[in-house]
Amino acid sequence: MLNTDTCQTFGSPFHLLRLRAKVPFLCALMLVLSANVFSQGRTRVLQNPTSFTSVPKNLLIRMLRAEDERRWDKDVRDLLSARSAIVRSRAVLAAGRIGYEDCVPDLIKLLRHDDETGVRAMAAFALGEVESASAADALLEVLSASKEPLVRARAVEALGKIAAALPKEQEARMRQLGDGILEALKFESARRSAPDRLSVLLGLTAALRAKTSSGGTTIAGFLTYSDPRIRADAANTLARLKLKDGNDQLRKLLVSDPDPVVRANAARVLGATEDKASFDALLDRALKDKDSRVRVSAIRALGNLKVPGAAAPLLDQAQKFAALYQHSRWYKSEPHPAEINEILEITATLGRTLANTSDLSAISFLHELRKREDFDDPELEIAYARIAPGLYLRDERVTSVIRRNEREPSQLRWKKFSALAQGLATVAEIKGAATGSAGDNAQQESENDLRRLLDKTSLPALAEPDVLRAWAIFKPRDQSELLHERLKQTDVIVRSTAAELIGELPPDETNTRALIAALPRALADRELNDAALAIVGSLAKQKSAKANDAIKTALDSQDYLIRRKAVALLKANGAGDFSTRIGIVQTRNTAQDYERATSRFGKQVDAIVTTDKGSFTIRLLPDEATLNVDNFVQLAKRRYFNGITVHRVVPNFVIQDGDPRGDGNGGPGYQIRCEINEVPYERGAVGMALSGKDTGGSQWFVTHSPQPHLDGGYTVFGKVVRGMNVVDKIVRGDVIRSIVIRETAGRVTNRRQ
Repeated sequence: MLNTDTCQTFGSPFHLLRLRAKVPFLCALMLVLSANVFSQGRTRVLQNPTSFTSVPKNLLIRMLRAEDERRWDKDVRDLLSARSAIVRSRAVLAAGRIGYEDCVPDLIKLLRHDDETGVRAMAAFALGEVESASAADALLEVLSASKEPLVRARAVEALGKIAAALPKEQEARMRQLGDGILEALKFESARRSAPDRLSVLLGLTAALRAKTSSGGTTIAGFLTYSDPRIRADAANTLARLKLKDGNDQLRKLLVSDPDPVVRANAARVLGATEDKASFDALLDRALKDKDSRVRVSAIRALGNLKVPGAAAPLLDQAQKFAALYQHSRWYKSEPHPAEINEILEITATLGRTLANTSDLSAISFLHELRKREDFDDPELEIAYARIAPGLYLRDERVTSVIRRNEREPSQLRWKKFSALAQGLATVAEIKGAATGSAGDNAQQESENDLRRLLDKTSLPALAEPDVLRAWAIFKPRDQSELLHERLKQTDVIVRSTAAELIGELPPDETNTRALIAALPRALADRELNDAALAIVGSLAKQKSAKANDAIKTALDSQDYLIRRKAVALLKANGAGDFSTRIGIVQTRNTAQDYERATSRFGKQVDAIVTTDKGSFTIRLLPDEATLNVDNFVQLAKRRYFNGITVHRVVPNFVIQDGDPRGDGNGGPGYQIRCEINEVPYERGAVGMALSGKDTGGSQWFVTHSPQPHLDGGYTVFGKVVRGMNVVDKIVRGDVIRSIVIRETAGRVTNRRQ
């Protein structure tokens, strides 16, 4: 795992003030403190006789406010010239978080000339956050010339982020940056006896972001390193780039590596590259590995291979888990036994392996399991529809909900409708479905059934987006008319979905008029901005002067995210540069809020999360994510999270909670800014869920295993330090009973148990 002490050398500098001067000199020192902070001219070589070891609170609040408001001006710029390296480093981080192009020349100057390694490294990190292509040459230069491991590590990380942000038309530039990243990895590989660990880890993730498909051999070379985290991250990069260069070594790691994350990632690569030679080893690990993360990854890999021989042993495994599952429900009164996670993974693989075979054993198993799960799981509906599309359309449950005039549908929970819609949509994706036992009209029947669902007055609003998306797959003739009608619905997410689907249709004058008519209401939505953002985005796709004029009305929105998107779309459409209209964020935070948030520095802040499966403890990180922590603490103290269902669980990835709607679209009625930091996404990291930059609110997640591709993209604001075994048992549908905050003075090592 990444060494957080190494990664955060200058990421957590906010300890209690400890002056080197003796007490008699305190008064004199305080009189000149302000002058010492600002006296350094920006044209001089930066010198740094630091006299304190933390950022003065007034300056810290000044930077927090600027970050919160997304405001780049003299307030922060002047701090880049502070005499104190600790202040400069924190100001550099603020500049990166604010993210405006105007700060790039100042950051490049610090990257090249600052006399403190930590400041130069933070400048590289910040340039990566700004994602400015204009910084790439300076980073490449530093990467080539610098001998400082920390600076090189952050420079290669930044190049990966910049490469990922480049538009498609700059593919040649992306390859150039990718080549620079590969050269950095080759440099570390040549130092085999003493490579810089952080440079290797960040370089591997940078290669992933830059899509360096030509670097498979270089990346695969790290699979033989003694450090399991390096082996795991190398495999992660190969898996996401679908590169086969290391498959011979990965087959060995799959069965013999002592580290479960390495074995799991090896399985991912072999599945992503459809390595048929690894079938026996993958099946063995899917059935016998002691670590569920390895089993899950192997099961998914077998789904990619689509070898029919995997079906029977996997079905036997699923039935064993189902027996344990049922025992826990009956005799232990557990509403959501942990075995369901693996059962759902197996059924998904059975659906891919047995597609359109009408395998009776699998269908029988799915029939029984759907009843036990009360027809709430889309994975089961999708698997059934893949295996036997014709039988699925005639399934009693499907017909009773859709075609019979019964009262039952009005009593169904929205999850049932959503799962059913995803099953019906799957019929359209199965090749040869029309020649199956359903006859020649299977796909037409599925389309008709989805339309019947949309026509039902009893269809819950929470299910409607999934039904709309499923129906749109069939490209029905009357799609535009129905979507125009949905733009008038009350539910924000229904309107948002309708707008997105309209944007996928060819530009049309009637669609433009419908979107323009729906925009004023969307701009007036108070709690969620999804509809406004979706409508503005779809208007941009209409490519007309009338649509662009409508987008310009969004420039007057009170919502910073809407203004920012409108500016970007107008610029992309050649309708003008309205960047000055973005302005600053109208933050909810007051001076009192900033005081409260910063008062946690030097304290241990824990959140004890009690769930259906037991309790786990999150050690919150106010130094690294001050306002995100404060937001979480305030919501917890309001009991906001109490009773909320865990709406998302992806085994060997994350559990996610904090959505009062329960469909992944809800929040507290406001957005908070990202506070990207250098804390890595290791096992047990707690992050803020997003639907785009600065869209956090109340949804948060915990990682089951290291997820390096999330580093620098999502705010880490905590770490699970006790009870990861509880996190591992949580499944979708479990409930957060309470979150209790405990704050104590004094620092305690973040020890994970």
